[in-house]
Amino acid sequence: MIALIQRVKQAKVEVAQEVVGEISQGLLVLLGVEKDDDHNKAERLVEKVLHYRIFSDELGKMNLNVQQIQGQVLVVSQFTLAADTQKGLRPSFSNGAAPSLALTLYDYFVEKCREKIDTATGQFAADMQVSLQNDGPVTFWLQV
Repeated sequence: MIALIQRVKQAKVEVAQEVVGEISQGLLVLLGVEKDDDHNKAERLVEKVLHYRIFSDELGKMNLNVQQIQGQVLVVSQFTLAADTQKGLRPSFSNGAAPSLALTLYDYFVEKCREKIDTATGQFAADMQVSLQNDGPVTFWLQV
């Protein structure tokens, strides 16, 4: 399971020109589910995302996590993160989870986030338009 996290001042997701998810300061989480992922991996990734220290403390050091700054999380499904790009000029999606498994684990990831922090979402498998104001920019690839 993969999370590409971006520290943001604000972010939103639109589907068919309607806002379906929006946050102010926090993390935009682009979530990719791979075929061997399970609930245990989802729980480990939630813990990693919510405790990853990428927000500045009073000395300007990256020492605080999203919960410590009372931030929010916006989770957006992104199957392309599971792509194999090692060969050729076209990505292979053979590592990606089947849609039913991906949806189950995406929903579980979101549920676990919501137990701990204010969490918004995109719309699974929709054509989404994502807007953000990246803070830094600060972006990290997390994988379990």
